[in-house]
Amino acid sequence: MTTLTSHVLIYLYWVFLLLVTSGALVGAVLAFRLQKRVYAIGSAGALAAALLVAAVPMPAGPSVFGIVLGMIAVGLAAIGGGPLAVLILDLATKNTVPPGSHGGILVEDGATDDTVATSGVHEVLRGGLTIGILERVAVAGAILAGFPEALAVVVAIKGVGRFTELSAAEARERFIIGTFASLIWACACAALVRLAIT
Repeated sequence: MTTLTSHVLIYLYWVFLLLVTSGALVGAVLAFRLQKRVYAIGSAGALAAALLVAAVPMPAGPSVFGIVLGMIAVGLAAIGGGPLAVLILDLATKNTVPPGSHGGILVEDGATDDTVATSGVHEVLRGGLTIGILERVAVAGAILAGFPEALAVVVAIKGVGRFTELSAAEARERFIIGTFASLIWACACAALVRLAIT
């Protein structure tokens, strides 16, 4: 009877963990599609709850649960990091940096000397949405594969690729805040799986 009870508890644990993580993914998808802060906050809260559940020591369950959790977590890392990064950027910059039409931000053109006024604005950090998704998938995949050293490679590639666009203070600030938010989210999603399966 004790063995049956332990099996039931293990299954309930995994079902609950999968439901909470799936709820975080649904919140992330809604935040991504509807661009509403409340869904991003709800998704982050559900991820935090899933991390707490995963931290509870429990005997190993069927491997299929770990595989499904890993797939949900990679999807959550890819999709949920974008709305969270936008939320954090909005809070940090108080919406003072205007968005561009191609997913970047608008910054004033630099003057060539002290006597010449700025001539206009241009868009920098274009393609941030796509780069962010790829970055988070790479980070979560590297951690799940047991190769966290790859995070340095991801950050280096992103930094080198964006180096020429970081002359404006607004671009540097956005790059650093967005990258940290994105990396922390992806690491948390991967840590969820690592906690649950070990």
